[in-house]
Amino acid sequence: MPLLIVGIGFVILLVLIGQFKLHAFLALLITSFAVGLLSHMNLLDILDSILKGVGDTMSKVLLILAFGAMLGKILEESGAAHTIAFRMIDLMGLKNIQYALMITGFFVGLPMMYNASFLVLIPLIFTFAVITRLPLLWLAIPLLSSLSVTHCFLPPHPAPTYVSFIYEANVNKVLLYGLIPMVPCCLIGGIWFSRFFKNTKLVPPPELFKERHFEKSELPGLGVSILCAITPIILMLLGALTDLIFGSPPVKTELTKLGIENVTGFYLQFFSSKGVNIHAANPLAMLLTFFKFLSDANVALFTAVIVAIFKLGLRKGKTMENVMATASGSIGAVSMIVLIIAAGGGFSQVLKDGNVISYIRSISDTFHMNPYLMAFLVASIFRLAIGSATIATLTTAPIMFPIVQQTGASPELMVLATGAGSVMWSHFNDSGFWMFKEYFGLNVKQTFQTWTLMESTIGVVGLITVLMMSWVI
Repeated sequence: MPLLIVGIGFVILLVLIGQFKLHAFLALLITSFAVGLLSHMNLLDILDSILKGVGDTMSKVLLILAFGAMLGKILEESGAAHTIAFRMIDLMGLKNIQYALMITGFFVGLPMMYNASFLVLIPLIFTFAVITRLPLLWLAIPLLSSLSVTHCFLPPHPAPTYVSFIYEANVNKVLLYGLIPMVPCCLIGGIWFSRFFKNTKLVPPPELFKERHFEKSELPGLGVSILCAITPIILMLLGALTDLIFGSPPVKTELTKLGIENVTGFYLQFFSSKGVNIHAANPLAMLLTFFKFLSDANVALFTAVIVAIFKLGLRKGKTMENVMATASGSIGAVSMIVLIIAAGGGFSQVLKDGNVISYIRSISDTFHMNPYLMAFLVASIFRLAIGSATIATLTTAPIMFPIVQQTGASPELMVLATGAGSVMWSHFNDSGFWMFKEYFGLNVKQTFQTWTLMESTIGVVGLITVLMMSWVI
């Protein structure tokens, strides 16, 4: 039974990491082979699955992690993070600092992918903790809960945007309705939940953050500090606005099915459908394609790194050698995190190739219950098996769409219920789990007690809110 095999895999992983103290990277690889063998895969197929999973995962997160680490290190060592932290404390006061961070997470997380926004904001969290001497997790959880909520509930994030089309939901309504569960999710899963960790003593990992004391005269100005921190946000928001106004271009395979050669062709088709002359619209279509290029998380973070090198490095009298030494040091600090995430991708691929997804599809056909609750449960099972909240959402929607048609359930609420289920049970096959663990220097047990419980709290509160909304909408 596939779910039993998954459970055995979790036990093996826990024993290897907890009992034998094996590094998570090696433990994930060993567990992947064990799960593959239990799923009756031969050794070469298991190897192919692991290599494919590692490759697919790295293609999505490697440059984001690298550029995010570079940007964070430059913000830290230049004093830009200190400048932003000092000004936020002056404006909001220490009493309201959690709410300030939660709101920051919303505005940063709305246009940015979770991994990218995590890496942009983590230096600020470390700096706040050092300057204010407030508990690290007490500061981090409200912000990260806000990032997680925007990722699973709100367009223009890929998962809620894409499944809005699958469910035939109005994207603007999804965004509007999604703001309702966001409030209790952030307040309960962020502000309230963080209080359990107010006495947890943690310090930022020294390889990722070193405490520095700046004289006020050494600090860069507020304007340039904010500019460098939000450059990726501005660029990604530009792409999000383009999607909202003109529609989101399908992925390359879908473009091919539609007979469209590239993204520019998609925009040309859009203008043609509106009665605009194709040749006259061509420059605008190319400009919109360029906006989409700039708004890609990889390009946005790379651009931010270049801006930070000039604004916070060379313009402040540092040599290129000094700035590059700072950037290079940041890459070394995240190298093991990259390997762990890669191994997690391999583990996830073995679970897929071991027919776990097809099994879940088959048993979901026998469910008879409230459609919102069913979407939540199916998405949460996929999240448990696959790890990725995005993939869990995208996999659930095609299964649930016929039920939406049969029951007359609100498509917009189905998007939110699916998103709520997709954040449940984060564990070893989720890159967010390992990023949280490594950046905050936690052990596996502590990560389950903090990150996994935070994510699951968000999911449960989100479901309850959606069920309450269904009585009205």
